[in-house]
Amino acid sequence: MSIKIFLVDDSPFMRKVFSDIISDIVGLEVIGTSRSGRDTIRRLEQLKPDLILMDVNMPGLNGLETLKLIKEMSSVRIVMMSSQGGEDMTIEALESGADDFIGKPENLRANSDEFKKELEVRIKALFKTAEAKARTAIKSTPVKRKRPVLNSVFPEQTVPEKVKAIAIGASTGGPRALMQVVSKFPANLSIPVFIVQHMPAGFTASFAQRMNTESNVTVVEAVDGLPVEKGIVYVAPGNYHMVVENQTIRLLSTPKIHGVRPAVDILFESIKDEYKQNIIGVVLTGMGYDGTKGLYDIKSVGGYTLAQNEETSVVYGMPKNAVENGVVDQCIGLKEISDILNQIIKVS
Repeated sequence: MSIKIFLVDDSPFMRKVFSDIISDIVGLEVIGTSRSGRDTIRRLEQLKPDLILMDVNMPGLNGLETLKLIKEMSSVRIVMMSSQGGEDMTIEALESGADDFIGKPENLRANSDEFKKELEVRIKALFKTAEAKARTAIKSTPVKRKRPVLNSVFPEQTVPEKVKAIAIGASTGGPRALMQVVSKFPANLSIPVFIVQHMPAGFTASFAQRMNTESNVTVVEAVDGLPVEKGIVYVAPGNYHMVVENQTIRLLSTPKIHGVRPAVDILFESIKDEYKQNIIGVVLTGMGYDGTKGLYDIKSVGGYTLAQNEETSVVYGMPKNAVENGVVDQCIGLKEISDILNQIIKVS
């Protein structure tokens, strides 16, 4: 059965281009298009889509305002489309309930194949996790796990009393999850926190600023050569890997890992070398398997690791892969992760 998509964009040309691209993806179907937020809301009950693919920037009722109104009346999944200049609104949309976003290519005709692939992967990942949750709800039989590929055998550990740093990785669904975790950090945070969120260049600056505004702690987008300070939350900038060397932030333009830059594995490996066993590594919601090797590195020096569970993840890909490879001490809900981190922060 196809995933039914309601496409919203004020440009007739873009609606035609997006409709053609989506119609060429097996398993996706455009069941309607709209040029405005108000028209979208009016037709929502009639069309009953599985997902709304909506532009952020629209005249009249913009994408963010439309999203908020839809979320008051429906649980339909929403993926935002954002072009340059719409970064701040996109970040707020993710915080307000959008499941994901995808950047519009500057030259869509020239990059249609790449955009099509990204669109397919992102949308199908959302519904794969949703289907898995539904099966879990009606069937209690344990899910058969894949054979671990890292041959991980680590002794059981208890939650550490103190650490010197926290490192967190996330992808799809990560902005909202990270906002919930970071906004709960106390103002007297006395250790550095390093974050990799899979996000394009430009969006990470808006994301860091949004978290800084909504939190009790200082959140910054990392800059090459910046000395690491206690009590600061560092967000890796889009299109750069972030590492920590000799208490200094380094940004690298080395090749993508797992198809992404920044990559969680790159950060975690450097953190392992810098802080040894005095670190907690956390993998939150996201598709793919970035972070698994990094958690293995952290575990190999005696660090502690957490992963977000399926029930609270938007996409249970990265955490699931880490769990199946035996590199996670606890796979728990987002609130429980936040509670553990704050418990450790108070004494670190």
